[in-house]
Amino acid sequence: METGKENILGTEKISKLLMQFSIPTVLTLIVNCLYNIVDQIFVGRAVGINGVAATNVAFPMITISAALALMVGDGCAANISLCLGRKERDKAEQTFGNAFVLLILAGVLLAAVIIIGGPACARLFGASEAVLDLSVTYMRILALGLPFQMANMAFTAIIRSDGNPKYTMRSMMIGAGINLVLDPIFIFGFDMGVTGAAIATIIGQVVAGLICVAYIPRFEHITFYKKYLKLSGKTCGSILSLGFPSFCMQMATALTQIVMNNLMTDCGAVTKYGSEIALSCYGIMMKIYQVAHAMFVGVASGTQPINGYNFGAKQYGRVKQTFRVAVTVSFIISIVWFGIFQLGGGFMAGLFVKNEPLYLEFAVFCFQLYMLGFFVYGLPQVTASFFQAIGKPAKSLLVALSRQIIFLIPLALILSGRFGLTGALAAAPIADVLACLLAAVLIWTEFRFWKKNSMA
Repeated sequence: METGKENILGTEKISKLLMQFSIPTVLTLIVNCLYNIVDQIFVGRAVGINGVAATNVAFPMITISAALALMVGDGCAANISLCLGRKERDKAEQTFGNAFVLLILAGVLLAAVIIIGGPACARLFGASEAVLDLSVTYMRILALGLPFQMANMAFTAIIRSDGNPKYTMRSMMIGAGINLVLDPIFIFGFDMGVTGAAIATIIGQVVAGLICVAYIPRFEHITFYKKYLKLSGKTCGSILSLGFPSFCMQMATALTQIVMNNLMTDCGAVTKYGSEIALSCYGIMMKIYQVAHAMFVGVASGTQPINGYNFGAKQYGRVKQTFRVAVTVSFIISIVWFGIFQLGGGFMAGLFVKNEPLYLEFAVFCFQLYMLGFFVYGLPQVTASFFQAIGKPAKSLLVALSRQIIFLIPLALILSGRFGLTGALAAAPIADVLACLLAAVLIWTEFRFWKKNSMA
């Protein structure tokens, strides 16, 4: 049964709660992005364009692992918040126990697939023959740390729902710090190149993952019981159904990366830039993009426990207020990043590879065109999280899939056939605008329904 301690999700000022939950989450996700950015900076300096291209090939694998982790973690967190809002603590505890088992199974299975099928996966992810061996080496080593990386990502959402988002921020920062220290040692000191970058990364991931697991005895609103490790079909279904939009959003990102990697390789081969420059520049841009994207995900995810608890407690006014505040914050972030992408592409690309004029020329073009619609990027992220938190996964799924699956990938395939690299990159801003319009229509319809039924 629920403890007598008052849950701040139902009483604290919305803006304060959003800062409390979003800022640590944003920092946690950004630090997670640094794993890949730091690797690519050092690899770019040590190995060059081919090294950057090879590590970019592994990016879809990392995104797929994130998809599985967030499906379990976000689904678990959303269910816990809803259960606690309804004063059903035993169901919240069963949710966590089942989620823990699902997370272990997913991590081990994905690692086995990557290790066994390395060359096939690398080709699928867009590797050219020139970078295939480097890509396979990097991916297989990273696969060993996937269960720990996934634990870290899943526990970010779960621990946040328990009211302690700063804990996972610290664990992630420790892991990233270890990676930052070990990268130059292994890459330059031991002259291990891409292999050294991968080893440094998994050491940091293992430490961060173990720190997150160590939080289990410290849960404040639930208790871990071994009896709940036995999987329940109903409980697993609830976890996966509410986490499925997060899974689809990440898998959409992975599929977009795979499609765009292959388009960069194929279309780039018939230009003056070549496959490796196109692939490496797109990969670098996506690494920076992930930092920006992390801010939106952090804000959106930070609203989830607030919305879930208050919707479960029928405090609908607080849910609407949370959405309005989150949209305002997201809009400000999108405008700032739009300016950075339009003005700073050359500088950011130069951090990875120097003294390559064609590389820098294409990097600037890539940043400016692909991110042309980024000023409207925030609304779909907040809207998808909103529908997920209030237990409407179908609408959340529609918004989550709209930008990449419904709009971006088809447009990229169509436009690249007619305009080559330019067409592939131009698909992104068109997709951003269309996804924003769809989210606006869905949220307007939802709040109109609430007003009609006197819910807020």
